[in-house]
Amino acid sequence: MTVFAFTVQEEQHLERIDTFIAAQNDEWSRSQVQTWLKDDLVLVNGEKIKRNYKVKQGDEISVSVPEPKPLEVIAENIPLDVYYEDSDVIVVNKPRGMVVHPALGHETGTLVNALMYHCKDLSGINGVLRPGIVHRIDKDTSGLLMVAKNDVAHEKLAEQLREKTSVRKYIAIVHGVIPHEEGTIDAPIGRDKSDRQSMTVTEENSKEAVTHFRVLERFEEFTLVECQLETGRTHQIRVHMKYIGYPLAGDPKYGPRKTLDIDGQALHAAVLGFNHPRTNEYLEFTSPIPEVMEDVIEQLRR
Repeated sequence: MTVFAFTVQEEQHLERIDTFIAAQNDEWSRSQVQTWLKDDLVLVNGEKIKRNYKVKQGDEISVSVPEPKPLEVIAENIPLDVYYEDSDVIVVNKPRGMVVHPALGHETGTLVNALMYHCKDLSGINGVLRPGIVHRIDKDTSGLLMVAKNDVAHEKLAEQLREKTSVRKYIAIVHGVIPHEEGTIDAPIGRDKSDRQSMTVTEENSKEAVTHFRVLERFEEFTLVECQLETGRTHQIRVHMKYIGYPLAGDPKYGPRKTLDIDGQALHAAVLGFNHPRTNEYLEFTSPIPEVMEDVIEQLRR
């Protein structure tokens, strides 16, 4: 059991207790918080409260979070597109449609299942469900990922992400014709209060998020862009491009219903660069756009 403590600020006064708590952590849902409330794992000023309690400025809230029940990660002989590998790190090119790590509903067939079979030696920092995973990309986003094979490598690679020294460039097709050649989106991202499964640009309970973009090619109603991440928030490119009025084509969560027939967002992690965790040598890898995106681009050109 891990205990988290929070103090209610002025701008959070009279929020529902489940809404307030869920907003404190990207991985907590309101339904999960309701279960903790039902099990008396939430205290306000040391006292139990009703599930519909509205928090007040200055309230001291403690949440006792039970340890998660680990899923058994099964090593599976799934082919991997390996771009680089040594005793410290492996760089893989993830296909569209593959989930990165196991979760309820996706216990098998994930990148982690494949890595467990291929590597046998992955960093344990992120626990049994996410061994070796330093950063992740969404199920329907394809492209390059770095994975740590030991804890020292994991810490050094994660530090580069925090210090913004790694290079991550994505290729995307967006709705609309962007008139300018490049730009920077500096807008904090947090959990969407009205939809806990989505992220949004917000000043409340959010984290810094910066995306640089440049236009690669314009079509009649779409634009091909390169997006470079300075930070790495959940769904960052998808949220940021929607925020400036150019949502990703095919995006079922953040895009319009009338879109390209591409079965998921048109987003590819094309370039990955980092300093090797042991030698400090700079390594950079480039992955070609997947065939499904290339076909769409050719159709747009015609």
